[in-house]
Amino acid sequence: MSTLHLQPHPHTEAISGPVTLVVMDGVGIGSGDLSDAVAAARTPNLDALAKRALVTQLRAHGKAVGLPSDGDMGNSEVGHNALGAGRVFDQGAKRVNQAIATGDLFEGAEWKRLVARVAESGEPLHFLGLLSDGNVHSHIDHLLAMLRRAHADGVKRVRVHALLDGRDVPETSALQYVAQLEAVLSELRGAGADYRVASGGGRMHITMDRYEADWAMVERGWQTHVRAEARKFASLEEAIVTLGEEDASITDQHLPAFVIADSDGAPVGPIRDGAAVVFFNFRGDRAIEISRAFDEQDFTAFERGPRLDVAYAGIMQYDGDLQIPRHFLVDPPAIDRTFGEYLVYAGKRIFACAETQKFGHVTYFWNGNRSGHFSDALEKYVEVPSDLAPFEQRPWMKAAEVADATVAAIASGDFDLVRVNFANGDMVGHTGDLEAAILAVEAVDLCVGRLVEATERAGGAIVVTADHGNADEMIEHDKKTGAMKKKGGGAWQRKTSHTLNAVPCYLWAADRELELADLTQPGLANVAATALMLMGYAAPEGYEPSLLKA
Repeated sequence: MSTLHLQPHPHTEAISGPVTLVVMDGVGIGSGDLSDAVAAARTPNLDALAKRALVTQLRAHGKAVGLPSDGDMGNSEVGHNALGAGRVFDQGAKRVNQAIATGDLFEGAEWKRLVARVAESGEPLHFLGLLSDGNVHSHIDHLLAMLRRAHADGVKRVRVHALLDGRDVPETSALQYVAQLEAVLSELRGAGADYRVASGGGRMHITMDRYEADWAMVERGWQTHVRAEARKFASLEEAIVTLGEEDASITDQHLPAFVIADSDGAPVGPIRDGAAVVFFNFRGDRAIEISRAFDEQDFTAFERGPRLDVAYAGIMQYDGDLQIPRHFLVDPPAIDRTFGEYLVYAGKRIFACAETQKFGHVTYFWNGNRSGHFSDALEKYVEVPSDLAPFEQRPWMKAAEVADATVAAIASGDFDLVRVNFANGDMVGHTGDLEAAILAVEAVDLCVGRLVEATERAGGAIVVTADHGNADEMIEHDKKTGAMKKKGGGAWQRKTSHTLNAVPCYLWAADRELELADLTQPGLANVAATALMLMGYAAPEGYEPSLLKA
């Protein structure tokens, strides 16, 4: 209890109204060129806020959010971890890198359990996950390292179930990862092993749903990976090339499901009793549902049938509170003392809101990868159900409904801290549709204006920022020259992944003039101490300092 005690700020009194924290998901600071949907959007409310608020930039990628290097783009998971924790923790990619480099992953009891299971049963060891080097949900190097170690440990049969990316990497880049994978599989087959690809499909079509937005995605994945019920191809490359030729408008992330079959038409890798399965994504949100399908005895989200008798493990545990999955290869970051938890112990009331696509970010990830409330009495979480339609067709998404709920919360006077996420800049940004992304940013701007007005009426303070960039760069750029890329035929090469750009931060209070502290390259982790300071509290030990001068 004493470790969660907040001290009064020695120089700053609390504002009279609530503190409103707004996350404009995926709205970074771009170059202002043709690719920058944020710059192209009409944003009168943000423009007006900039004239009377403090405005600064925050680092939201790389080491500033616990990733291995500053060449790693930020993402919503690590961004919200940093916002909520007030400190930077080593994240999944870095922890897995270290566990592989030291050999700890392979010396652990879980890896040995998986190897022993298939040695006993004769069934394959299956690897399921996102095949790319995006380093947001997974990294192909982790898979390749595990394949080689499986062979060294005597595993005779391996099957890979490849989810195709095109979202955290260029939208039609799958074949370059296929080439890397097949080279290693061929090498190991040459050494006498039976290692093959068994199934696949686009990450936004099968398996990787999150927040229970579309369980049908997971069911399609189950039918594909486990039952091998999907269109058949002779190889992973043939599947990707053929499906792309049949529909030139489709990108990797939306490719239909497929299985790999022998010349006699028999699928090479259904998952059967006695097998072992590793889900090799390290990020949690899109790994939880498929893990539940493998792990839960009484599973009802779709017609799975009886639970398979397989040894299942995630490369990490994706939800520590709910213990999903029960078995995992690398310990996740232990994020403690989040500032929401501190506020609850101080008796402060908290409101959090987002639509389904980002609800877990403004709750679970914000709270240090913890499910549920710290206090049912002091916290209210509101989820606005997302549409299932393609985001580019409804770029406004549920921003208005999220704003409605948040404005009502501010006006009620029932809450000391209000936090909200607008998903549009990220979810529409991932489509690669520039015009839709512009509309998405404009929808968020309209809602931010409403929250500023509500906060001002309540005598509060507002902090408006983002968790990473995305909509700020909708066309791929050459890494050496910085020039925008074109595809064959002269069309711009759409960018669907996050960016390395900084994110904006606007700070304004109704009852006082604010002044920025002199900080070198502040990041998302500085926001927690800033909000606490506005509420009259000193930053807890170890927190990054406030963005504001006392």
